[in-house]
Amino acid sequence: MILCAGEALIDMLPRQTEGHEAAFAPYPGGSVFNTAVALSRLGTRTEFFTGLSTDLFGERLSGVLMANGVGHGLAHRCDRPTTLAFVTLTDGQASYAFYDENTAGRMLTEADLPDIPDETKACFFGGISLAVEPCADAYATLAARAHARHVTMLDPNIRPSFIADEDRFRARMDHMLAHSDIVKASDEDLRWLMGDDALPTLAEALLDKGPSLIFVTQGADGVTAFHRGGSLHIEAQMVQVVDTVGAGDTFNAGVLAGLSDAGALDKDLLARGLTDDTLRDAMTLGVKAAAITVTRAGANPPRRDELE
Repeated sequence: MILCAGEALIDMLPRQTEGHEAAFAPYPGGSVFNTAVALSRLGTRTEFFTGLSTDLFGERLSGVLMANGVGHGLAHRCDRPTTLAFVTLTDGQASYAFYDENTAGRMLTEADLPDIPDETKACFFGGISLAVEPCADAYATLAARAHARHVTMLDPNIRPSFIADEDRFRARMDHMLAHSDIVKASDEDLRWLMGDDALPTLAEALLDKGPSLIFVTQGADGVTAFHRGGSLHIEAQMVQVVDTVGAGDTFNAGVLAGLSDAGALDKDLLARGLTDDTLRDAMTLGVKAAAITVTRAGANPPRRDELE
């Protein structure tokens, strides 16, 4: 089982009414929510922890989790509102405006954290939930607890406009990187975190912070894995892009599912370095799944049989 911990929210996606007026339509989403749904669709048993509202939107999120076989009995339920993210698209690239004050997700605290089930193979953390307090500190605490016994994966998913206190955020990221076995970062994330240099140099510096394995995604230029034994690059699949919402989240799910299939979600194995074959299979699954997601509007990851 893989535990995903992070935000669940409603993406308000741009649409057009029958009268050709601009409008927004509500779709369940959130980076970690998307990863949990994608993981389950790929056939991996998945649990999801978040601060989940009992309001109309929270019930909709809960319904989608149930429909996709994602366990969420660990979630902290309360009557605070659900976070809303209004999305605008420019040439298929998404930008966001978040409405997140006093929400069920944001106001999560350390007192709300669950015990991590013994059967957990790995824990995944990421998204905007790592940028805002108090929930960010709660997730950092949970990640440190998880790292003692479980493989942990982190996707910083940097959104600079959402970071109110950069020094505090960077300190939290350093703490979480030190308690992560696997990190996925876009090339933009990596440069924001580590500076302006060649990607291999930045990846090496990131490895020095604690992780055993780093995946750096570069959109149409594919993805590269970096570890102490070297690196491995996988080309992206060329498809007709509708939008990029959920692409990175789906890649995360594909990599985790692939590593789980190979029995590679093991801290000692990761520390020693995975074989190129194991990495290639997991990365290819992630790339294939993400390629299907970007051909669809919104975050709509594929099921395993769609990849065959």
